[in-house]
Amino acid sequence: MTRATWLRIHRVLGLAMAAFLLVQALTGALLLYRGPVARMIDPSGMTTQATGPACSAGRAVGQASHALPGYHVTRLFAPDAEDATWFAQLSDDSGRTRYASIDPAGGRVLRAGSLAPSAELLAGLPNLEILFSIGAGIDQFDMSALPPHVRVVRMIEPGIAAGMVEYVTMAVLALHRNLIDYREAQKDARWAPIKLKPAGERRVGIMGLGNLGQAVLKALTPFAFALSGWSRSPRDIEGVTCHAGEAALPDFLATCDILICLLPLTDETRGILCRNSLSQLPGGAALINAGRGGHLVEQDLLSLLDERHLSGAFLDVTDPEPLPASHPFWAHPRIVITPHIASMTRADSAARALIANIRRHEAGEPMDGEVARNRGY
Repeated sequence: MTRATWLRIHRVLGLAMAAFLLVQALTGALLLYRGPVARMIDPSGMTTQATGPACSAGRAVGQASHALPGYHVTRLFAPDAEDATWFAQLSDDSGRTRYASIDPAGGRVLRAGSLAPSAELLAGLPNLEILFSIGAGIDQFDMSALPPHVRVVRMIEPGIAAGMVEYVTMAVLALHRNLIDYREAQKDARWAPIKLKPAGERRVGIMGLGNLGQAVLKALTPFAFALSGWSRSPRDIEGVTCHAGEAALPDFLATCDILICLLPLTDETRGILCRNSLSQLPGGAALINAGRGGHLVEQDLLSLLDERHLSGAFLDVTDPEPLPASHPFWAHPRIVITPHIASMTRADSAARALIANIRRHEAGEPMDGEVARNRGY
């Protein structure tokens, strides 16, 4: 094989695979430009190009090279040959793909993770059209720093929902079956049975009835819990008592033996889990926060636990993260801490979700997960 032939093959592989670059870790950002090479960028200093050897199932492992200061990535994926072929055929009038290039001025799509793109990075992308978040949330971005025309899209993919369903179901069942009490009894070597309460007599409420909230409700339905939900706008979900708006919040809270927070973090929802709201829960109620640490006023939770108004809490999110070793949450006997692992973006299904959204964008259709920037979700 001649060098020229090899270079042509190398270029085609780069075009096909670069379109689907995805950061395996949940930090950083992915840039997709116009041209033969796409680069993934993430805050630490290096970048990875889609110029590595092809692997099975259409995947590629890239090679490190220098990029914008303060950014790097570690691994790349290209999920499906059919999508890769379609994506490689996207081109502008000059024959260049519109989503891959080393020319920042031509960049149209930025893929971002748990860290927001810097002002310097955004300034170098005057043609940027879309910012894709790698996770379900977009609170890591300063919306005021983004140009008004840039569309922001959060990740909606099966892996995120599946993980959240597993975590919340685990936490609900643990609280329902008094696992925190039994954990304390075990420490003291006490045999202390607690009378079983049927699931049908346990009221479970979810704050946030979007994609994740509805998936959790569906999973909890077979257990026969009395299910309710609260959201900003009205919802109609079979088998669920739905409440909407600030005026309906007290009635909702009064019927929650287990309260689950899956809200997006916005100016309106920051600090919503405070003494005022949590004290409206029935005595002995418990909290599961898998939304964001900023939803919770920490001292209010600690006080209500110590006053025995609340019986326990599962916290997957904190503010800050990681939680400092000296924080009182670690040692509190009625709190279970997990390190923001309730759900994680899956590389394969997330890449497919991203490409499906780019297909919609190319066809002039609405993209799944597009954020209303004035609302923050």
